Amino acid sequence: MAKADKTSYPKEKIKILFLENISDIAVKNFQRHGYAQTAKISKALTEEQLINEIKDVHILGIRSKTQITKKILDAAKKLQAIGCFCIGVNQVDLKSATKNGVVVFNAPYSNTRSVAELVIGASIMLIRRIPDKNKAAHEGTWMKDAKGSYELRGKTLGIIGYGNIGSQVSVLAEALGMKVIFYDVETKLPLGNAEDAKSLKELLHRADVVTLHVPETSQTKNLINKTNLKYFKKGAILINYARGEVVDLDALRKAILEEHIAGAAVDVYPWEPEKNGDRFQTPLQDLPNVILTPHIGGSTEEAQQNIGEDVSVKLFNYLEKGITFGSHTVPALALPPQEGSHRILHIHNNVPGVLSEINTQLSKYKINILGQYLKTNEDIGYVVLDVDKQLSAQAIGLLREVKGTIKVRMLY
Repeated sequence: MAKADKTSYPKEKIKILFLENISDIAVKNFQRHGYAQTAKISKALTEEQLINEIKDVHILGIRSKTQITKKILDAAKKLQAIGCFCIGVNQVDLKSATKNGVVVFNAPYSNTRSVAELVIGASIMLIRRIPDKNKAAHEGTWMKDAKGSYELRGKTLGIIGYGNIGSQVSVLAEALGMKVIFYDVETKLPLGNAEDAKSLKELLHRADVVTLHVPETSQTKNLINKTNLKYFKKGAILINYARGEVVDLDALRKAILEEHIAGAAVDVYPWEPEKNGDRFQTPLQDLPNVILTPHIGGSTEEAQQNIGEDVSVKLFNYLEKGITFGSHTVPALALPPQEGSHRILHIHNNVPGVLSEINTQLSKYKINILGQYLKTNEDIGYVVLDVDKQLSAQAIGLLREVKGTIKVRMLY
């Protein structure tokens, strides 16, 4: 295999930028693999700041606060991949990333357990009305009272969104003796004794505790609104550790004050401060039996380490092998290295004739193709080529001229 100094992107020249205090595990992993130009910034950057920072960056690591816009992506001429060190990718303009041939990875499973445990913990605290008793004790008032305080055992948990986190919550809840029902827009196989509710309305009617685990889309915005809140069983508890736009907080406040909803735990909000210490306001402040947390559902040491490992591996595999499994933009390909070959990555618009033209250009230089892999989605195609000779700068230049080319990189 060719030495690293003969590749188009030697490790020592690759610039990596991590934002939002990403786990040191990721930084150390890159440095250990020889990526010396790895910088870490503890906060999110504005669009203008990131445009200035990203011009020479090849790999960008972010969490949930950094918004990757079209302007940022258009300014990032050298950007190869974005690692979202969190479960979502809604903070990235995926359409523009696809158009620019930027691979986008995330860690959809790494903090599942952390969120699931917190949901169960919040359920116990709320059904026992611990927030009110805790507040009274801090204020010097003794509230030893069993009224309105219940066990979770035997109660019904309603899970809206039965994906990675929702199904994990389901398993933990059953272990505590709860009955579990769930509602999802897609058909999902129940775990344990969980039951599939026929409709959202049915779930809300039956559940003592309702927990949300849905993405933020136009369909889920204000999913829990003043109309749906009326379908809740009187005295039910609502937990939202999903996305901030999913619940109408003004309507929820009214339902709590009217004692139709007995309590709530909320970790995500339509608007969140940019950094620790900033002022924060929500309609749910100063309400009885309400737990408010600052978007820390997945914020455990274990989760951050898992995320750091997961996304790092995906970025390594792309940088060093061209593997795109887990990508939200470039089609997913995974292939082992071929001994004695040179690998070329070609990302292009999904138009007819690209593969034929690539082969024609290579044949001009009498380059034999040892392996060729193509995968497309509706927007772009991704070709990985293993050839028997290292391409000259002139040959690489010809591949860049192929119709519809977005990016070409000689990997090794």
